Amino acid sequence: MAQRVLEKKERSLGVKLFLKGERCNSPKCALTRKPYRPGMHGKSYRRAPSETGRQLLEKQKIRFTYGLREEQMRRIFETAVKKLSVATDQALLDLLERRLDNVIYRLGLATSRSMAKQLVGHGHFLVNGKRVTVPSYLVRPNDVLTIRTQSKEHLVFKDLATTLKNYEVPGWLSLDMTTFQGTVLSAPKDLDVPFDINLVVDYYSQ
Repeated sequence: MAQRVLEKKERSLGVKLFLKGERCNSPKCALTRKPYRPGMHGKSYRRAPSETGRQLLEKQKIRFTYGLREEQMRRIFETAVKKLSVATDQALLDLLERRLDNVIYRLGLATSRSMAKQLVGHGHFLVNGKRVTVPSYLVRPNDVLTIRTQSKEHLVFKDLATTLKNYEVPGWLSLDMTTFQGTVLSAPKDLDVPFDINLVVDYYSQ
């Protein structure tokens, strides 16, 4: 049931958000099989959305991508606005990308952000040697992320050597393929995201 809900979200937004991990790259992807909106009128013509409609669409994409509730998203935006040294769009993306659950996903230690959120919540990861169970925890440059010793035999981690064989870690992170220890090298950069961050800023600025 949960899987169908996630797939409907992607189809309704018309873009792959990789909510189900590698399934989004396979022929099983719902958006590949049914490249139209869900519902009996999904294939029918729809008028182009208004500017506000486009902003709302991008906001929904960003919320579903990072698995956030509306109040969480608004709180992150309010924090980004207060960072006067950088543009709000850059600050917003920085805050989203530095979330621990997102970093675990970016390192390849979880196949989706929803899985990463669950693994963090269950205490499977250490940040600088300390157990962190809060998915929204913000990592910083030079932070070191490791799988807890007691968790390394967990079924999710047993085949990491195989699943990560051809995986490319983003340039602002590094991963030791032997120990699966991750390091935050810098602030998030060179990001390829499936939404227009500026439209999201415009939406919350109204």
